[in-house]
Amino acid sequence: MAMNLPSQRGRGRRAPVADINVTPLVDVMLVLLIIFMVTAPLLTAGVPVNLPDSRAKSLEQEDKPVDMAIDSDGRIFIDKTEVTATLPESLAAIAGRAPADKPPQVMLRADRALDYGRVMRVMGELNSAGLNRVSLVTSVEGGAD
Repeated sequence: MAMNLPSQRGRGRRAPVADINVTPLVDVMLVLLIIFMVTAPLLTAGVPVNLPDSRAKSLEQEDKPVDMAIDSDGRIFIDKTEVTATLPESLAAIAGRAPADKPPQVMLRADRALDYGRVMRVMGELNSAGLNRVSLVTSVEGGAD
């Protein structure tokens, strides 16, 4: 009868147990997964815009971009706040906060029902304010409309 007993070498101490209990780790990971699944849909932009479709992949980002949206009525929002002053003044304030060597990334979302000229006028204002790093946000082709 062979049994796996700890050896009694040296002053009656037991050998260390090398088993790892992973049950608490799995429980914590499942709770974190549920938290992320619940909070991820809440992190979307607050202004409802019907985006056009595209097959392009998303871009990698290092800094938090400025979120800019134009809704179907032509109202302009910067970070979920409607622009009530003139657009050039608001864009100049954003450009003034950034370092001169690296303007902030601007994520522009425009409703698909808007006139192309309206979007181009906003992009022209962005360019004249010195905000040259503009990305047009679209929804994934074949996604929800």
